[in-house]
Amino acid sequence: MAGWHLAAEYQSLAAEFGSLQAVFALEGEEITRDPMSSVIRIERQGVRYYVKRYHSAGKGLRCYLPRPRIKTEWQNLQHFSTWGIPIPEVVAFGLERRRGAFVRGALITRELIGTENLWMLDHLGDARLRDPAWIDGVSRQLASATRRMHANRFAHNDLKWRNLLVDQQGRLFFIDCPNGGFWCWPFLGYRIVKDLACLDKVARRVLSRSQRLRFYLQYQGRRRLQASDRKHIRKILAFFEGRE
Repeated sequence: MAGWHLAAEYQSLAAEFGSLQAVFALEGEEITRDPMSSVIRIERQGVRYYVKRYHSAGKGLRCYLPRPRIKTEWQNLQHFSTWGIPIPEVVAFGLERRRGAFVRGALITRELIGTENLWMLDHLGDARLRDPAWIDGVSRQLASATRRMHANRFAHNDLKWRNLLVDQQGRLFFIDCPNGGFWCWPFLGYRIVKDLACLDKVARRVLSRSQRLRFYLQYQGRRRLQASDRKHIRKILAFFEGRE
């Protein structure tokens, strides 16, 4: 049994994007590959697309899970869009099962032109990371999006700089969230700390203390720290101690 959805505005590409069989036959520039999945980039009619294909759900009984990673990934992008968090445009998605077991699945997104992930900006020593006004603009967007995500009891679980894109206008986009999910207390609190600690892991090396504190206040929607904030910040700073 296979389920596949192609967005209405891309029906002109149905010959290549209209079924799992066609999508798994596509060839393009390989971007990443691991034992479970691969990502290629292709160009059609002057537009570039990223095609993520899963050919395994993992070891053991994971193939019988109701939400394999690829399904979680496209559903999480849909959640982000519902919450007003900018994401790449989702073009097509779906998966195939055989006798209840996952066989394969795919997700196609449209390229965000002129974007780069924040980790790469740091790696390249991009001058924007030394511009306080640019940093503040991105910080406010990230704080707002993260707050909305957590307010919906959702944790990203891999909220790293490499999963955040920014374009030439300084607009921020969320990508790649196959590990995110909904949590209830007290588990949500731990996951929130993890998300914020993942962001701060690079920020503590790249940004000033005042910029990092300003982001936290923007995230909390406050102008000054409260007593509970200080305890929360200590947990964030200590999260990766002894783990690396």
